[in-house]
Amino acid sequence: MLDLAEELNRWMEQGRTFAVATVVATNGSAPRQPGAALAVDSDGTAIGSVSGGCVEGAVYELCREALETGRPVLERFGYSDEDAFAVGLTCGGIIDIFVTPVRASAPAAVAGGGPAGSLADSNAAPLAAALTAAASSEAAALARIIDGPAELLGRAVLVRPDGSHTGGLGGHPALDHTVIGEAQALLDAGRTATLEIGAEGARCGQPVVVLVESSVPPPRMLVFGAIDFASALVRVGRFLGYRVTVCDARPVFATRARFPDADEIVVDWPHRYLDSQKLDSRAVLCVLTHDAKFDVPLLERALRLPVAYVGAMGSRRTHLDRLQRLREVGLTEIELNRLRSPIGLDLGARTPEETALSIAAEIVANRRGGTGAPLTGAHTPIHRDAPRLGRIGEVA
Repeated sequence: MLDLAEELNRWMEQGRTFAVATVVATNGSAPRQPGAALAVDSDGTAIGSVSGGCVEGAVYELCREALETGRPVLERFGYSDEDAFAVGLTCGGIIDIFVTPVRASAPAAVAGGGPAGSLADSNAAPLAAALTAAASSEAAALARIIDGPAELLGRAVLVRPDGSHTGGLGGHPALDHTVIGEAQALLDAGRTATLEIGAEGARCGQPVVVLVESSVPPPRMLVFGAIDFASALVRVGRFLGYRVTVCDARPVFATRARFPDADEIVVDWPHRYLDSQKLDSRAVLCVLTHDAKFDVPLLERALRLPVAYVGAMGSRRTHLDRLQRLREVGLTEIELNRLRSPIGLDLGARTPEETALSIAAEIVANRRGGTGAPLTGAHTPIHRDAPRLGRIGEVA
């Protein structure tokens, strides 16, 4: 749901009633991951997607029904071998969809004539807070009960990094305490996952299934070297959702005119700038200078950081020389093995734009566990399975 935060936040501010269908679990070749959402307002306006088109019509109708009843619903969609035209995923996967009605205000009656003070009303505060946080790129986790006792279904709580929260799940007091702790752990990792927890907050009691959606600031891409290849990479990085910084020690090259799409342009020695930054495990570092006086001190630091990706541009000859220099300053073979160099996948790229695509493809493959091989003739899954449902403490 939080992937639609900006638009849904506007709907909330306008006082619109709507229903949100969220992917909560997948199995097999499902096109969208948990957290993907489709929303429908009381006028029939729809935004977002849960399947890339396979079951959008049926999910749309589920949202319309939820708006009428004011009650959440969990539904499973999959491919039907008996009837290829039945509602289902033609790609062969299975997805579970949870639909929640949302009201921005609490007038005398809910849509469809439901009573005031209904579940849709009680969840307005945590859902509104979650959408506001996500639209502002603030860190927060939204936990919702998607399966379990009928009286708890759809209950929500918003959890912030410091453990403060808005809303509650009802039921046993220990349930909120347990879910808030688990949501904090998932938020720290920037992950969305489902948990199975006892209704009394432990392994005992009737089980409930909780979806935790994490909203975190965009991951960072640091591009070192203000060259023409960097300009193309900045555009691709922004397209992929990264907050992109360009850093170069040469002020004549590191300019806004050359990098209009960058979120930030820094004139500084790359290694000194890197020392000043606090990066998380999602950050990617692309070193495009292929100049030893910049590269060696920068990579000496970068390869010791717990970031997602470190790549460096240069020929194979440059790469071998760079490795030797890095060994001489004390990097181990384990640390050197983290370096992606020459940077990018073998696409036969020539132009800056093609090279940027090659680098971006390697970053995505590294992030998603892809092989980089052609899908034609391959036997690997097109879509990797989402994290499996786990019990308390077993985050996916």
